[in-house]
Amino acid sequence: MIVKVKTILLAALVAASFFPMMASAQSPKPAPKPGPSRPAQAPRPADIDKNGVLILIRSTLLALDQANKTGNYTVLRDLGAPGFQTNTAARLAEIFASQRKDNLDLSGVAVLEPQLSMLPQIENGLMHMAGFFPSVPTQIRFELLYAPVQGQWKLFGLSVSLGSSAPVAPSDAPAPSAAEQPRGGTGLRPSGPKQP
Repeated sequence: MIVKVKTILLAALVAASFFPMMASAQSPKPAPKPGPSRPAQAPRPADIDKNGVLILIRSTLLALDQANKTGNYTVLRDLGAPGFQTNTAARLAEIFASQRKDNLDLSGVAVLEPQLSMLPQIENGLMHMAGFFPSVPTQIRFELLYAPVQGQWKLFGLSVSLGSSAPVAPSDAPAPSAAEQPRGGTGLRPSGPKQP
């Protein structure tokens, strides 16, 4: 069974070469001036503790939840880094219109424990992390970028989607034929009385 993931939001202001998928909401910027090119640095673990990570994730997603519920994206915008603030509140309202229409409720992130699929790491000066909240029947998946601004991590980009919380079997592998099935016992003993 193929699970279709419904994309809920994509808003980021990131250079297209850094995260091409998140760059769709980017405002036009002048081309960089030619100069000596620096080699890209390999991602490295971010120096942030678990509580700091929880605060960033929860405060960001709750700010998005409140913006979606009120239709007012000014606070979400103002909490962001200067690169994120190039989005107007009206532009953010356009980006998140489908979430408002769907009455998406993210308030559960206040009490659920996020599971990180990508630990916080520094990539090109930005802190990048991703994960999900294991809620039922759907999971809230997120990917977040933060920029350092005056000694604090400020929102630079976010992506949130909903997906199934049920395990999904791979769909690419064909099922084994009867001839390929293993023969013999399973190694398990029946729990009831023996059958004749």
